[in-house]
Amino acid sequence: MNKNILHLGWPFLCLAVLLGGCKKDFGNLNNATVEDFTSNATAGELNNLVSGTESGMRTNLALYLDDVGTIGRELYHFSTSEPRYVTDLLGANAATLSNSNFYITNPWASRYQVIKNCNILIQAATNSKSITAAQRSGYMGFARTIKAYQLLLLLNLVDSNGVRIDVADPDHPGPLVPPSGALAAISSLLDSAKSDLGSAAVAFKLAGFGNFSDAAGLLKVNRALAARVDVYRQNWVSALTDLNQSFFGLQTSFATGVYHVFGTGTGDQLNTFFIPQNQTGELRVAHPSFASDISAGDDRISKATLRQSVASLNGLSSNRDIWVYTSGTAAVPIIRNEELILIYAEANIQLTNLPDAVVALNAIRVAHNLGPYAGAVSKPALLTEMLNQRRFSLYCEGHRWVDLRRYGLLSQLPVDRSGDDVWTRFPIPVSEQP
Repeated sequence: MNKNILHLGWPFLCLAVLLGGCKKDFGNLNNATVEDFTSNATAGELNNLVSGTESGMRTNLALYLDDVGTIGRELYHFSTSEPRYVTDLLGANAATLSNSNFYITNPWASRYQVIKNCNILIQAATNSKSITAAQRSGYMGFARTIKAYQLLLLLNLVDSNGVRIDVADPDHPGPLVPPSGALAAISSLLDSAKSDLGSAAVAFKLAGFGNFSDAAGLLKVNRALAARVDVYRQNWVSALTDLNQSFFGLQTSFATGVYHVFGTGTGDQLNTFFIPQNQTGELRVAHPSFASDISAGDDRISKATLRQSVASLNGLSSNRDIWVYTSGTAAVPIIRNEELILIYAEANIQLTNLPDAVVALNAIRVAHNLGPYAGAVSKPALLTEMLNQRRFSLYCEGHRWVDLRRYGLLSQLPVDRSGDDVWTRFPIPVSEQP
């Protein structure tokens, strides 16, 4: 792996420390080194590492959603200044995905920056003499959970090309690990974090975790992410076990969960996925199939509002704006209960607990103004229904392309122009080639 990518984490960390509220004992940050933090960090320094880690998760998040949403035919990103959103990502005119273009190099670098920060936090907490053992476990549990989450996003992009799990030493990184091994490592990392959080005290604040900011709450978030990994691994029993230890609930609000949050304050970030309705030039619009395929009366149509005029670019057109994130400060889910209900349905279908799956699917359907499920109560029919509900419930949250790929259904995605392609994965960035 290009060690320059891994070294990006430290300049980013310094910036995050500044934005998080610098303590006097940091001294001259221009001359700070990683060793200054990892030798005997104070609680204040560790808390700034946490803030920097959480902040960094937002960097290039909109681009990640563009990547998976475009290939998954959820959206078009029309940009007169950047045609590659509708050429490379859709395979137009024999275009291919480049291993040196922004759509893979930027999200790749951003996710590994956060992973680097997590590694620094783990090392700093391990060596700190200023915190209790329980507080140390809190920092470790948070860092390992976030590290696992970032690795999962990377794997979602490159799939069978693999990701590097071991990047602790930028001069001697580990090999690219294929999906089965990578998912096992991610699961193991989440399990280690679970063990940490079981004996933890949280001495830091989190911006987007709400009621899940203490040790018990972080443990529930950790198990929610573990359940997502379980279904990717087809570990259906484990998925149900982990759901039971998460914030999952059939009667719980769909919105309950944890989020990337944005703001207008000094040094904060805006949600750059948001574009106002009826824009021209730079806009994100819904793929036409979203409106044509949704059931009559489904209130999720509000996620794609009608435009005053049709938007067109490069042979593509849409009459609906994406309206999932309705302001520059709108939060983006990390994971929320509506997804967990659908994970519960999926695991039960695969285990042939079909009545339980129907109950879960009906919780989704009825809440969105659809009648109870009336189709065949069979495994194939219910899998189709589950994927359909995931499509509309989790629209523009980064799931559809991954869902269809893991079920071998990418061929079902529409091809909008003659010669376009549906990609199965992104290439590893050229600087990261083994």
